Amino acid sequence: MEETLFKTESRQSRADVAALLRSVADKLEVGESITLSAGDQTVTLDVPANPTFEVKAEREVEGSETELSVEFELEWDENGDGDDGDLDIS
Repeated sequence: MEETLFKTESRQSRADVAALLRSVADKLEVGESITLSAGDQTVTLDVPANPTFEVKAEREVEGSETELSVEFELEWDENGDGDDGDLDIS
């Protein structure tokens, strides 16, 4: 069973997206909790030292429309750490 704790989607400038990702990266680096807020939604997450990091690039075609996406996902067991992995993003 999957429960959505927080979800938001909005068009943002690349600079604004970079600033949001940078904020998450800064908190991950120093081991602080990450709080997500939008409208009346708020959730705070404590990411463990070794979460599983998934990166996915997708192309979705519906008729004549093509949508590209890149997803960054952190996963971990609520009661444990994730796996170590080697990834390079350049």
